[in-house]
Amino acid sequence: MYKAGLVHNLRNSCHSSGVAHRDGDGWVECTCGSKHWGLHGAAGLLLVQNRKVLLQHRAPWVHNGDTWGIPGGARDSHESIIEAAAREAHEEVGIQVDAFTPITTHTVNHDLWEYNTVIAHAHENITTHAMNEESLQVEWVAIDSVSEKNLHPSFEKAWPELKALLFESGI
Repeated sequence: MYKAGLVHNLRNSCHSSGVAHRDGDGWVECTCGSKHWGLHGAAGLLLVQNRKVLLQHRAPWVHNGDTWGIPGGARDSHESIIEAAAREAHEEVGIQVDAFTPITTHTVNHDLWEYNTVIAHAHENITTHAMNEESLQVEWVAIDSVSEKNLHPSFEKAWPELKALLFESGI
């Protein structure tokens, strides 16, 4: 039921032209002193399979480039957290919406802006690859080895809480 609703919502978020309505792209000046991408916040997908997580090596030219993190980006006003994370993962690393099952979410709140991480179990038949110019590569990384990568600063800061959620979820 949950999965069918997600697929239906993602397919119906497109206009007749086949192009999704995108109104989330843009920078937000935050009270923390930083600029954040996503006028309506942002969302990412942390996929887990066999005690490994899928990480994306970000291209050098993107914000905080040449770092490792999860696929994600700006959330559009009409999208749920899961819809935004699924869309971004599809655009960046080719994840199909029926290739994972959401487990829980984690939110980093900055008053005017928030980043939502969807933690999901990847199905055995999942395929991934760098889909666009934002990704250099994708890699399944053992949970205990994630900290050894040059992590995106925000992901690095959130990783201890995300790792704890993984273990609480029985991963």
